[in-house]
Amino acid sequence: MSLRIAFDLDGVLADMEAELVRQAKLLFGESVTAPVPPTAELEAAADAPVEAGTEPIENTPAVLKLRMTARQQRRLWKHVESIEDFWETLDEIEPGAIARLASLAADRRWEVVFLTKRPEGAGRTAQLQTQRWLAAKGFELPSVFVVQGSRGRIAASLDLDIVVDDRPENCLDVVVDSKARAILVWRNEEKKLPVAARRLGIGVVRSVSECLEILTQMDNDRRAPGMVDRVMRLFGLKQPTHV
Repeated sequence: MSLRIAFDLDGVLADMEAELVRQAKLLFGESVTAPVPPTAELEAAADAPVEAGTEPIENTPAVLKLRMTARQQRRLWKHVESIEDFWETLDEIEPGAIARLASLAADRRWEVVFLTKRPEGAGRTAQLQTQRWLAAKGFELPSVFVVQGSRGRIAASLDLDIVVDDRPENCLDVVVDSKARAILVWRNEEKKLPVAARRLGIGVVRSVSECLEILTQMDNDRRAPGMVDRVMRLFGLKQPTHV
């Protein structure tokens, strides 16, 4: 039976952050990339009341590398929504990774889908822009779902085996709300990995390239006895403890 795998896009395959940083600098100048304030200041800012009409646009991905007010975030996303076919302008985080994924999927008969929560904007629909972007990077006829809500429930409804994401909260949803395995792409070596990730059996990789190597090993072993134990060992994990 073929592996059924879902890949998140922004932060896993597509470099949304770099383009958002570039657009934010155009709007607000270099100050938005100033060092992030200490945790206490961040907590105080988070507790401060938000003016009516300045809340970030609902369901937009977080911009992790920018220091902006809620008003600035809203203005940035309004600006992004005005750019014709914005989602087709992004770079690939790891050049060649999508073409390699496409080749492996074809050779090994993997069923691959792509998940994203991208908001709509000017030009084509977010889904069609994403399909065109993936095709241009080497993945023909991609299946793209623009989704909201729990990634775990989505994984369960699509009967997925594996979900690859860069957000710990999405991976947590997967292991709690579905039978799928979650793989967390964690590139930020300076930021501490959430403790719950390994305790709950979430696999962690530093790149899509590493992820594809492990998926290939999993595929090689999937029919053999003790497959689950081998998968856990690939990630240096014990059996997950669900909460």
